[in-house]
Amino acid sequence: MIPACRRLAALCALGAALGALAACGTAQQPRAPRPTAPASASAAPSHPSTPLSHAPAAPSRPPTLAPGPAGLTPVFRNAPHAPGKTVALTFDADMTADQGGRAAAGEHFDNPGLIAALRKLKVPATVFMTGRWADEYPDQARSIGRDPLFEVANHSYSHYAFTDDCYGLPTVPEGRMRADLERAYTAFRKAGVPDAMPYFRFPGGCYDRRALRAVSGTGVTAVQWDVVSGDAFATDANAVAQQVLQGVKPGSVVVMHCTRSAAPTTEQVVRTVVPELRRQGYRFVKVSELIGTTSARH
Repeated sequence: MIPACRRLAALCALGAALGALAACGTAQQPRAPRPTAPASASAAPSHPSTPLSHAPAAPSRPPTLAPGPAGLTPVFRNAPHAPGKTVALTFDADMTADQGGRAAAGEHFDNPGLIAALRKLKVPATVFMTGRWADEYPDQARSIGRDPLFEVANHSYSHYAFTDDCYGLPTVPEGRMRADLERAYTAFRKAGVPDAMPYFRFPGGCYDRRALRAVSGTGVTAVQWDVVSGDAFATDANAVAQQVLQGVKPGSVVVMHCTRSAAPTTEQVVRTVVPELRRQGYRFVKVSELIGTTSARH
């Protein structure tokens, strides 16, 4: 009996050793890095090919649209087929590369009251920011970029036009268009904006096939709108609010501005429009949610 017991104990010990060896040989998959908006905004996060069930899930990249014909940058305007009554309020934080002197003289290209109103009303929003604005107001850019209520998107660095004859704006040469877009992402990172979105709004909303081709390959989706608020240089907040309310439909993208000097009524417009749209059953979302519903349909 004793030899038999010894053999059984030896087999048990061997089994335990083999089990421990097998456990040591199971490598834990590394955590996939959180993607950040690169200068080109085109880098995708790396994912383990065979993730283990206990490994943390990698964050998904923000939704974008597939390139258009001939690989041109895709353009998004609204999401009429989005489920429910959703609307995205977008705000252009405009400042051109040559307006530093005006800012130094006291002109306000920011609008902290508007941002405070959006926070108080708990309204998600997308801020299309120029790199020059982020350079001028880095603390505000960082505060907006780190607030989960908002998302920061690209409005170029210089706010110079990507086409000829665009509201009198200076024009970016075709060979510098991509660099101007990428320079804005560099400015965002310098200001402390951690995850600027891969969305680009052309200055003035002006673009053509040449401009779409110039920024293709950067991974961005160009974002336009279907509701013009008319807040730029407006002095009658009620008239602007009525224009927004009359234009909004499910899936709409509304364009407004985050610039006190050029759009002084926008804060009051928001305080009027938001409660009324909520009364009508609308839910406010960021542009990324609307693009996500659109890309899912394709």
